[in-house]
This record gives sequence, C-alpha cells and structure tokens, in this order.
Amino acid sequence: MEIDFQKAGGLVPAIIQDQRTGDVLMLGFMNPEAFAQTQRTGEVVFFSRSRNELWKKGETSGHVLKVLELRVDCDADALLVRVEPMGPGVCHEGYRSCFFRELDPEGSGRIVAERAFAPEKVYAKEKSQ
Repeated sequence: MEIDFQKAGGLVPAIIQDQRTGDVLMLGFMNPEAFAQTQRTGEVVFFSRSRNELWKKGETSGHVLKVLELRVDCDADALLVRVEPMGPGVCHEGYRSCFFRELDPEGSGRIVAERAFAPEKVYAKEKSQ
C-alpha cells in the first residue's frame, strides 16, 4: 500500500498509541525516509519540522518506542503507530503522554496527569554537550 505523502507537502501525521493501554501518547510527522526507517528498525523515527531532519524517538532520553503495529487511515494520508513505550514517558516535559492537559470550555488548560520522570535529569546530558 502506498502512503500519500504528497497531500500534506511530503509529511503524514503519525499518531502514537500505547498498544497495551490504548492511550494516545503523542503526535509526530513522518516523511518517506522516516517511515522507511521506522519499518526497517522497528522503532519510531519522525521528521522534525523545526529542525528539518530525522530524529529517532528516544535517542536522547532512551525512551524509545517499539513498533508493534502500523495502521493507515482510509485516505492513506495518516498513520496510527501502536507501540510498546520503553521508558516512563514520551513527553519532553516529563509526562507519560504529550496529552497531559485538559482544556475547559473557555480554552484554559489544566494539568490532569502526574509527571512520570524528571526531564531535567533525562535531558541534562543533551544540554551539556
């Protein structure tokens, strides 16, 4: 099956879901190369829009995402990646999921989860380099 990378300018959104719990952990983007590396290695690789480069989730933190299943939506322009997270969380702010805030009807956000790890300890080695 061909993934339609051209519809959104060369990228497709990739929803990352914990296969065991069903929780949505994060959303990232893949280009054809990131998708191919993800398939080849069995670990999630994204395309960073801000850095304009590939990045393997967990390359700094060690919290890699092991791919258990890849699904594509009906238009072949979005992916659902079901994973086994290898670490306490995926969010760079220290939460298990990047979706740790709930919006109220007025649009204010409140934190509805507890931190799973101390990001300043996990990412300290990145800043010291």
